[in-house]
Amino acid sequence: MRTPASIEDTAPATGIVSLVTLANGLLSRIPPSIPQLALRFALAVPFYRSGLTKWDGWFHLSDSAIYLFTQEFQLHLFGSSIPYPAPNLVALLSGIFEIALPILLALGLATRFAALGLLFMTIIIQLTIPDGWANFHLPWAAMALALVVHGPGKLSLDHLIAKTG
Repeated sequence: MRTPASIEDTAPATGIVSLVTLANGLLSRIPPSIPQLALRFALAVPFYRSGLTKWDGWFHLSDSAIYLFTQEFQLHLFGSSIPYPAPNLVALLSGIFEIALPILLALGLATRFAALGLLFMTIIIQLTIPDGWANFHLPWAAMALALVVHGPGKLSLDHLIAKTG
């Protein structure tokens, strides 16, 4: 016949539950603005760095950017590879948006708009490079969606403008 569990038998489980409860309490005190700021920078950095590669100085699109959009990049739609329409224009817009939108994100200015723009760009990139979804495109899309839904947080120009307006 088995006897009921003693207090000593349940102590480790109770200790773990207490530790988890304590950790949850401490973690819940982190202001949402901190992860929102981290998300803004985590999404901005790869796009900004990519944007820098598309320019040879002020207002001069690099030859390599034009080459990529005219010769290398293809849209993968419905089992087909389709050349980019207006590749010079797409290269120019990509170069502009990959610089401007990350700057807006970093500043927390027009954050939801900037995040939505980068989400759209991520979708286009996914259609161009389908193998990058797990390592790059999925995290970018998740970060962009979080910013679109939850906004920039209090550590942003958007918050400052809303507070003073």
